[in-house]
Amino acid sequence: MDWGTILLAFHSLLVLAFVVRILLRDDLSPPARLAWFIVLNLVPYFGSAIYFLFGEIDIGRRLKKRHEEVFGEIRARASAFMGVPADTDRLIEPLYRPAFRYAASINGFHAVPGNAAELMADGDETRARLVADIDAATEQVHVLYYIWFGDNTGTDIAEALIRAARRGVTCRAMADGLGSRAMIRSALWKRMGEAGVQLAVALSFRNVLRVFLTSRIDLRNHRKITVIDGRITYCGSRNSADPEFLVKARYAPWVDIMLRFTGPVVAQNQLLFASDWMQATGEALDGILLLAEPVAGGFPAQVMGVGPTERRGATPQLFSNLIACADRSLTISTPYFVPDATLMDALCAAAYRGVAVTLIFPEKNDSWIVAAVSHSYYHRLLDAGCRIHEFKDGLLHAKTLTIDGRITVVGSSNLDLRSFDLNYENNILLQDETVTRAVIERQQDYIDRSVPVRLPDVLIWPWHRRIWNNVVATIGPLL
Repeated sequence: MDWGTILLAFHSLLVLAFVVRILLRDDLSPPARLAWFIVLNLVPYFGSAIYFLFGEIDIGRRLKKRHEEVFGEIRARASAFMGVPADTDRLIEPLYRPAFRYAASINGFHAVPGNAAELMADGDETRARLVADIDAATEQVHVLYYIWFGDNTGTDIAEALIRAARRGVTCRAMADGLGSRAMIRSALWKRMGEAGVQLAVALSFRNVLRVFLTSRIDLRNHRKITVIDGRITYCGSRNSADPEFLVKARYAPWVDIMLRFTGPVVAQNQLLFASDWMQATGEALDGILLLAEPVAGGFPAQVMGVGPTERRGATPQLFSNLIACADRSLTISTPYFVPDATLMDALCAAAYRGVAVTLIFPEKNDSWIVAAVSHSYYHRLLDAGCRIHEFKDGLLHAKTLTIDGRITVVGSSNLDLRSFDLNYENNILLQDETVTRAVIERQQDYIDRSVPVRLPDVLIWPWHRRIWNNVVATIGPLL
């Protein structure tokens, strides 16, 4: 038997083995299954390696078990802060109740009344207010960031934590093992620990071999959570980094949105932070400050946390529920738009039934793959009546959704498959005209700094661009 025959046999067995594995998986959608078939047959050796590393969304048995233990403890000891189902019927308008109920089904956080929120003007105000709140803290400060740089913003937050720890405030700081890898190895991180700040790494790379063999290196903690004294929390798209985002300066400024919340929803964000802290450190819920201090005349809101340890499809199903609730208007901003069939159908259906659907994406994306996939959907969206605007003054990183001038979602979730399946994300869903009006005004500012994309513009794209977009979109389910 010659080497050619041996290689052909090995090639056939390799492809067959992975094809059988793909066919045995009930969690794959038909488009994802087809995309893997194409990759494995076109580039079998490379495709097999990629499937081994990235093909299955598996956080590992140990982490899954710990996640179940953590949320079991939270539900047993802190259910009073998670809200009750009956309040959704009492607090939320009937049209929007299905979306709030669905959000509650993910990890048990229900709508709670008596919340207030303030929209930060820009990155400078966010940094100044956040540092001032940490400097005023008297009991606890908890922070969790996917990206934490040693730039002005990252250093200012770290120094504020050092000052707080030195005056006796309990400070807990977490950062993602990949997104904040430089910070975790830095002298500044070491100084935080020496000052008394308790440190933890989310999804650490300390044992890279075990990560490769039992999980995926691209399962990340993408959350951005700050909780101060159990009374204040920040939620939005901003990492602990300057808008100049020096590692990708050519796309700067990165334009984010951040809201400062007070009220009982703070305790829910505290519990979400605690779930990550407990999983990373092995600690119990003891010592986590939980308060429920309603604001007079405040609005209902709830936290929604998703991740690879929650059920598959929770994020696109949540957004599809929200879109289905829209009666008059729906506006979404996101930097990364790689929708699944559920989300695309919901957007088009909303436009067809007369909802004013507006989508705001960055004109220049830091991911050429995501840009191509996003563009492949423009024709269908515009044909359905959606309006698309491309932001031209930097990379629009704000993740926002507003409905009918009443409902707002802000947080860390993008409308892409990474946020849907691979990342731990945090969002706050709320019902309030005043806050929603402020977010809509910010969305309008994005639109004013954008260029509209119209159907005739897309129809005259050159053939090679359309082919490229659609080829990349074919493997979109694998991204």
